[in-house]
Amino acid sequence: MTSKVYVALRVKASPERAFQAFVDEIGLWWRPSPLFQTTPRALGRLAFEAGEGGRLTETLANGKVFEIGRIVTWAPPHRLVFSWRQATFPPDLHTEVEACFELVGGETRVSIEHRGFTRVPTESAARHGFPDQALQMRLAEWWRSQLASLDDHAAQA
Repeated sequence: MTSKVYVALRVKASPERAFQAFVDEIGLWWRPSPLFQTTPRALGRLAFEAGEGGRLTETLANGKVFEIGRIVTWAPPHRLVFSWRQATFPPDLHTEVEACFELVGGETRVSIEHRGFTRVPTESAARHGFPDQALQMRLAEWWRSQLASLDDHAAQA
């Protein structure tokens, strides 16, 4: 069984705008999920620190900051790769997300490949009791809704 999910959606924006919205404005379009929550507590606001090695964080209302991951590849406006850690992951486990931005006509195809979920132990709370295929289907549905939210947000600018 493969351990990756791939989804893509055309966004009504240039690659530059789509990349900028994805990175600089993630706190405005991101939609949290109880299945894939990034902090063990209340929801916060996501933000990227630009550049390789930059962090993806979630800041709670009380100011506490949780590191979700780090940027591995920074190639604006075409590609971004970052590590991903959910609140329910074992302490030493990360998965990886690759986001690509490709001009198609007057729009941008934003694709997400989220890989590494088979490293999550079967008994981990992060799986919610789902076998691999069901977990990956839920993850794909969630990423599709994230990209739809990105499309709505990026198109408004």
